[in-house]
Amino acid sequence: MPRKLISSGSDFEKEMAYSRAVVQGDWIFVSGTTGFDYETMTIAEDVTEQAEQAFKNIISALAKVDASLADVVRVNYILPDANDFASCWPVLRKYLGDIRPAATMISAGLADTRMKIEIEVTALREK
Repeated sequence: MPRKLISSGSDFEKEMAYSRAVVQGDWIFVSGTTGFDYETMTIAEDVTEQAEQAFKNIISALAKVDASLADVVRVNYILPDANDFASCWPVLRKYLGDIRPAATMISAGLADTRMKIEIEVTALREK
């Protein structure tokens, strides 16, 4: 099956040579996604608002290939400040509470100091 590249339309993708998501067969790999609102190119200051927007961005990417959060089997969270993670849990439960994918949280610096969370998911479409 040919590889399919999915774009959000963000300039970041062109500048840094990556795709929002890559589809290979039934697998969907969504790149680390931050809380940027790509329509306005703005980002909230609050980590929970950024987590909300990141999930909206992920849902949008998955929808472009007829997939949804229900197909997510793996999620990685990256936060510069590990202390911010607990405040995101209600948002994580809202979007993944029934799905409960395998998960990892890593504390590491992100490309832009305004970014407080980055979320990466892997999904498997069942036929």
